[in-house]
Amino acid sequence: MASSSLSSILVLVMLSMVVFASAGNFYQDFDITWGDGRGKILNNGKLLTLSLDKASGSGFQSKKEYLFGKIDMQLKLVPGNSAGTVTAYYLSSQGSTHDEIDFEFLGNLSGDPYILHTNVFSQGKGNREQQFYLWFDPTADFHTYSILWIPQRIIFSVDGTPIREFKNSESIGVPYPKNQPMRIYSSLWNADDWATRGGLVKTDWSKAPFTASYRSFNANACIWSSGSSSCSKNSNNSWLYQEMDSTSQEKLKWVQKNYMIYNYCTDRKRFPQGLPPECTA
Repeated sequence: MASSSLSSILVLVMLSMVVFASAGNFYQDFDITWGDGRGKILNNGKLLTLSLDKASGSGFQSKKEYLFGKIDMQLKLVPGNSAGTVTAYYLSSQGSTHDEIDFEFLGNLSGDPYILHTNVFSQGKGNREQQFYLWFDPTADFHTYSILWIPQRIIFSVDGTPIREFKNSESIGVPYPKNQPMRIYSSLWNADDWATRGGLVKTDWSKAPFTASYRSFNANACIWSSGSSSCSKNSNNSWLYQEMDSTSQEKLKWVQKNYMIYNYCTDRKRFPQGLPPECTA
Protein backbone atom coordinates (compact mmCIF):
# COMPACT_ATOMS: atom_id res chain seq x y z
CA MET A 1 0.00 0.00 0.00
CA ALA A 2 2.96 2.30 0.51
CA SER A 3 4.14 2.15 -3.08
CA SER A 4 3.67 5.16 -5.35
CA SER A 5 1.66 3.10 -7.84
CA LEU A 6 -0.87 2.08 -5.21
CA SER A 7 -1.02 5.65 -3.94
CA SER A 8 -1.82 6.91 -7.41
CA ILE A 9 -4.53 4.30 -7.81
CA LEU A 10 -6.03 5.37 -4.49
CA VAL A 11 -6.15 8.96 -5.75
CA LEU A 12 -7.99 7.77 -8.86
CA VAL A 13 -10.44 5.82 -6.72
CA MET A 14 -11.12 8.84 -4.51
CA LEU A 15 -11.70 11.02 -7.58
CA SER A 16 -14.13 8.48 -8.97
CA MET A 17 -16.28 8.78 -5.86
CA VAL A 18 -17.72 12.04 -7.20
CA VAL A 19 -21.07 10.70 -8.37
CA PHE A 20 -24.06 12.42 -9.89
CA ALA A 21 -27.58 12.27 -8.50
CA SER A 22 -30.13 10.86 -10.90
CA ALA A 23 -33.64 12.19 -11.18
CA GLY A 24 -35.19 8.72 -10.82
CA ASN A 25 -38.50 8.57 -8.97
CA PHE A 26 -39.25 5.50 -6.86
CA TYR A 27 -43.02 5.89 -7.28
CA GLN A 28 -42.59 5.68 -11.05
CA ASP A 29 -39.88 3.02 -11.19
CA PHE A 30 -40.56 0.53 -8.36
CA ASP A 31 -43.21 -1.37 -6.43
CA ILE A 32 -42.77 -2.33 -2.79
CA THR A 33 -43.68 -6.01 -2.97
CA TRP A 34 -43.54 -7.30 0.60
CA GLY A 35 -43.00 -6.27 4.19
CA ASP A 36 -46.45 -5.09 5.32
CA GLY A 37 -45.54 -1.41 5.46
CA ARG A 38 -41.86 -1.86 6.34
CA GLY A 39 -40.83 -0.56 2.93
CA LYS A 40 -41.49 3.16 2.45
CA ILE A 41 -41.14 5.67 -0.38
CA LEU A 42 -40.43 9.14 1.00
CA ASN A 43 -39.44 12.68 -0.05
CA ASN A 44 -41.76 12.83 -3.07
CA GLY A 45 -40.32 9.62 -4.48
CA LYS A 46 -36.65 10.53 -4.06
CA LEU A 47 -35.93 8.16 -1.14
CA LEU A 48 -36.87 4.56 -0.40
CA THR A 49 -36.26 2.74 2.88
CA LEU A 50 -36.51 -0.93 3.77
CA SER A 51 -36.81 -2.11 7.36
CA LEU A 52 -36.38 -5.42 9.15
CA ASP A 53 -37.72 -6.47 12.54
CA LYS A 54 -38.26 -9.86 14.16
CA ALA A 55 -41.59 -10.33 12.39
CA SER A 56 -40.51 -9.55 8.81
CA GLY A 57 -38.14 -7.91 6.41
CA SER A 58 -39.19 -6.03 3.27
CA GLY A 59 -38.44 -5.69 -0.41
CA PHE A 60 -39.17 -3.98 -3.72
CA GLN A 61 -38.86 -4.64 -7.45
CA SER A 62 -38.73 -2.59 -10.62
CA LYS A 63 -41.89 -2.05 -12.62
CA LYS A 64 -39.92 -2.62 -15.83
CA GLU A 65 -37.91 -5.53 -17.17
CA TYR A 66 -34.54 -4.96 -18.82
CA LEU A 67 -32.42 -6.87 -21.32
CA PHE A 68 -28.98 -5.26 -20.87
CA GLY A 69 -28.29 -1.98 -19.16
CA LYS A 70 -26.21 0.12 -16.80
CA ILE A 71 -28.01 0.20 -13.47
CA ASP A 72 -26.97 2.61 -10.72
CA MET A 73 -28.38 2.89 -7.21
CA GLN A 74 -27.14 4.73 -4.15
CA LEU A 75 -27.45 2.76 -0.91
CA LYS A 76 -26.78 3.52 2.73
CA LEU A 77 -26.60 0.26 4.67
CA VAL A 78 -27.87 -0.75 8.11
CA PRO A 79 -25.63 0.99 10.69
CA GLY A 80 -24.30 -0.31 13.99
CA ASN A 81 -24.71 -3.95 14.88
CA SER A 82 -26.05 -5.36 11.62
CA ALA A 83 -24.95 -8.95 12.27
CA GLY A 84 -27.32 -11.52 10.77
CA THR A 85 -28.89 -9.11 8.29
CA VAL A 86 -28.52 -9.20 4.52
CA THR A 87 -29.29 -6.34 2.15
CA ALA A 88 -29.66 -7.78 -1.36
CA TYR A 89 -29.68 -5.67 -4.52
CA TYR A 90 -29.76 -7.61 -7.76
CA LEU A 91 -31.09 -8.27 -11.24
CA SER A 92 -33.02 -11.49 -11.82
CA SER A 93 -35.31 -13.31 -14.21
CA GLN A 94 -37.76 -15.98 -13.08
CA GLY A 95 -37.91 -19.77 -13.20
CA SER A 96 -35.63 -22.73 -12.50
CA THR A 97 -33.20 -21.71 -15.25
CA HIS A 98 -33.16 -18.05 -14.26
CA ASP A 99 -30.34 -15.56 -14.75
CA GLU A 100 -29.22 -13.34 -11.87
CA ILE A 101 -26.58 -10.70 -11.12
CA ASP A 102 -26.12 -10.13 -7.38
CA PHE A 103 -24.87 -7.61 -4.90
CA GLU A 104 -25.44 -8.83 -1.32
CA PHE A 105 -24.25 -6.92 1.73
CA LEU A 106 -23.63 -9.19 4.73
CA GLY A 107 -23.99 -7.40 8.04
CA ASN A 108 -21.57 -7.65 10.94
CA LEU A 109 -20.96 -6.65 14.52
CA SER A 110 -20.39 -2.97 15.25
CA GLY A 111 -16.89 -1.98 14.19
CA ASP A 112 -16.39 -5.00 11.92
CA PRO A 113 -16.61 -4.46 8.17
CA TYR A 114 -19.51 -5.41 5.94
CA ILE A 115 -18.82 -8.14 3.40
CA LEU A 116 -19.89 -7.33 -0.16
CA HIS A 117 -20.89 -10.64 -1.79
CA THR A 118 -21.26 -10.86 -5.59
CA ASN A 119 -22.52 -13.70 -7.76
CA VAL A 120 -23.60 -14.38 -11.35
CA PHE A 121 -26.21 -16.99 -12.29
CA SER A 122 -26.77 -18.13 -15.86
CA GLN A 123 -29.45 -20.65 -16.80
CA GLY A 124 -30.02 -21.45 -13.13
CA LYS A 125 -26.37 -22.07 -12.25
CA GLY A 126 -24.53 -19.81 -9.84
CA ASN A 127 -21.60 -20.74 -7.58
CA ARG A 128 -19.53 -17.85 -8.96
CA GLU A 129 -19.00 -15.94 -5.74
CA GLN A 130 -16.49 -13.19 -5.17
CA GLN A 131 -16.45 -11.32 -1.84
CA PHE A 132 -14.92 -8.02 -0.84
CA TYR A 133 -14.43 -5.63 2.01
CA LEU A 134 -15.07 -1.98 1.17
CA TRP A 135 -12.57 0.86 1.53
CA PHE A 136 -15.10 3.07 3.36
CA ASP A 137 -17.92 2.78 5.90
CA PRO A 138 -21.02 1.95 3.80
CA THR A 139 -23.32 2.94 6.68
CA ALA A 140 -22.08 6.50 7.13
CA ASP A 141 -23.32 7.87 3.82
CA PHE A 142 -24.79 6.90 0.46
CA HIS A 143 -22.54 5.20 -2.10
CA THR A 144 -23.29 4.18 -5.69
CA TYR A 145 -23.42 0.49 -6.58
CA SER A 146 -23.59 -0.21 -10.30
CA ILE A 147 -24.11 -3.17 -12.60
CA LEU A 148 -23.12 -2.89 -16.25
CA TRP A 149 -24.74 -5.80 -18.09
CA ILE A 150 -23.97 -5.98 -21.79
CA PRO A 151 -23.59 -8.86 -24.28
CA GLN A 152 -19.80 -9.00 -23.87
CA ARG A 153 -19.37 -8.61 -20.10
CA ILE A 154 -20.81 -7.81 -16.68
CA ILE A 155 -18.99 -5.22 -14.56
CA PHE A 156 -19.76 -4.63 -10.87
CA SER A 157 -18.70 -1.15 -9.69
CA VAL A 158 -18.70 0.80 -6.44
CA ASP A 159 -18.63 4.60 -6.71
CA GLY A 160 -17.46 4.19 -10.29
CA THR A 161 -14.61 1.86 -9.34
CA PRO A 162 -14.86 -1.59 -10.96
CA ILE A 163 -14.52 -4.44 -8.48
CA ARG A 164 -15.41 -7.41 -10.69
CA GLU A 165 -15.66 -8.30 -14.36
CA PHE A 166 -17.47 -11.42 -15.61
CA LYS A 167 -16.79 -11.90 -19.30
CA ASN A 168 -18.94 -13.69 -21.85
CA SER A 169 -17.20 -17.07 -22.23
CA GLU A 170 -19.81 -18.84 -24.32
CA SER A 171 -17.05 -19.75 -26.79
CA ILE A 172 -15.70 -22.23 -24.21
CA GLY A 173 -19.12 -23.52 -23.15
CA VAL A 174 -19.93 -21.22 -20.21
CA PRO A 175 -23.56 -20.02 -20.26
CA TYR A 176 -23.95 -16.25 -20.18
CA PRO A 177 -27.06 -14.25 -19.22
CA LYS A 178 -28.20 -12.67 -22.47
CA ASN A 179 -31.64 -13.99 -23.43
CA GLN A 180 -33.80 -13.52 -20.31
CA PRO A 181 -35.12 -10.06 -19.37
CA MET A 182 -34.53 -9.23 -15.71
CA ARG A 183 -36.11 -6.97 -13.13
CA ILE A 184 -34.26 -5.08 -10.40
CA TYR A 185 -34.93 -6.37 -6.91
CA SER A 186 -33.85 -5.42 -3.43
CA SER A 187 -34.64 -6.83 -0.01
CA LEU A 188 -33.59 -6.56 3.61
CA TRP A 189 -33.96 -9.83 5.48
CA ASN A 190 -32.74 -11.95 8.37
CA ALA A 191 -30.16 -14.58 7.43
CA ASP A 192 -28.51 -15.19 10.77
CA ASP A 193 -28.26 -18.90 10.02
CA TRP A 194 -25.35 -18.14 7.62
CA ALA A 195 -24.70 -14.43 6.98
CA THR A 196 -22.27 -13.49 9.77
CA ARG A 197 -19.33 -15.77 10.54
CA GLY A 198 -21.13 -18.73 9.05
CA GLY A 199 -24.12 -18.28 11.33
CA LEU A 200 -22.18 -18.12 14.60
CA VAL A 201 -23.29 -14.52 15.25
CA LYS A 202 -27.06 -14.09 15.52
CA THR A 203 -29.23 -11.05 14.92
CA ASP A 204 -29.63 -8.84 18.01
CA TRP A 205 -33.34 -8.02 17.82
CA SER A 206 -32.98 -5.44 20.61
CA LYS A 207 -31.39 -3.23 17.92
CA ALA A 208 -34.40 -3.56 15.57
CA PRO A 209 -35.78 -2.11 13.41
CA PHE A 210 -32.85 -2.28 11.02
CA THR A 211 -33.11 0.12 8.08
CA ALA A 212 -31.37 0.46 4.71
CA SER A 213 -31.90 3.52 2.49
CA TYR A 214 -31.91 4.00 -1.29
CA ARG A 215 -31.80 7.02 -3.56
CA SER A 216 -30.66 8.25 -7.01
CA PHE A 217 -31.71 5.29 -9.10
CA ASN A 218 -30.66 5.53 -12.73
CA ALA A 219 -30.99 3.06 -15.59
CA ASN A 220 -29.43 3.48 -19.00
CA ALA A 221 -31.00 0.29 -20.24
CA CYS A 222 -32.91 -1.58 -22.90
CA ILE A 223 -36.47 -1.92 -21.62
CA TRP A 224 -38.14 -5.20 -22.51
CA SER A 225 -41.86 -5.03 -23.19
CA SER A 226 -44.25 -7.30 -25.11
CA GLY A 227 -41.40 -9.41 -26.44
CA SER A 228 -39.26 -6.60 -27.84
CA SER A 229 -36.46 -4.30 -26.73
CA SER A 230 -36.50 -0.50 -26.61
CA CYS A 231 -32.96 -0.55 -28.05
CA SER A 232 -32.77 -0.71 -31.80
CA LYS A 233 -29.64 -1.50 -33.77
CA ASN A 234 -29.50 2.12 -34.88
CA SER A 235 -29.91 3.69 -31.43
CA ASN A 236 -26.98 5.48 -29.82
CA ASN A 237 -26.37 3.40 -26.69
CA SER A 238 -22.62 3.74 -26.17
CA TRP A 239 -22.80 1.86 -22.86
CA LEU A 240 -23.74 -1.30 -24.82
CA TYR A 241 -20.20 -1.43 -26.20
CA GLN A 242 -18.28 -0.33 -23.11
CA GLU A 243 -14.90 -1.86 -22.43
CA MET A 244 -12.51 -1.40 -19.53
CA ASP A 245 -9.74 1.06 -20.35
CA SER A 246 -6.29 0.88 -18.76
CA THR A 247 -7.31 3.14 -15.87
CA SER A 248 -10.30 0.95 -15.06
CA GLN A 249 -8.13 -2.17 -15.28
CA GLU A 250 -5.71 -0.65 -12.75
CA LYS A 251 -8.54 0.20 -10.38
CA LEU A 252 -9.91 -3.33 -10.69
CA LYS A 253 -6.50 -4.83 -9.87
CA TRP A 254 -6.15 -2.48 -6.89
CA VAL A 255 -9.49 -3.54 -5.44
CA GLN A 256 -8.91 -7.23 -6.04
CA LYS A 257 -5.40 -7.12 -4.55
CA ASN A 258 -6.34 -5.18 -1.43
CA TYR A 259 -10.02 -5.87 -0.72
CA MET A 260 -11.04 -9.21 -2.23
CA ILE A 261 -11.48 -11.82 0.51
CA TYR A 262 -12.92 -14.73 -1.50
CA ASN A 263 -12.69 -15.75 -5.15
CA TYR A 264 -14.30 -18.96 -6.40
CA CYS A 265 -11.73 -19.00 -9.20
CA THR A 266 -8.93 -19.75 -6.72
CA ASP A 267 -10.82 -22.21 -4.49
CA ARG A 268 -9.27 -25.50 -5.55
CA LYS A 269 -10.62 -27.32 -2.48
CA ARG A 270 -14.13 -26.49 -3.63
CA PHE A 271 -13.44 -27.63 -7.19
CA PRO A 272 -11.14 -30.67 -6.79
CA GLN A 273 -11.91 -31.82 -10.33
CA GLY A 274 -10.65 -28.53 -11.74
CA LEU A 275 -11.59 -24.85 -11.62
CA PRO A 276 -14.56 -23.66 -13.71
CA PRO A 277 -13.50 -23.03 -17.32
CA GLU A 278 -14.04 -19.26 -17.18
CA CYS A 279 -11.44 -19.09 -14.40
CA THR A 280 -8.63 -20.37 -16.59
CA ALA A 281 -9.62 -18.84 -19.93
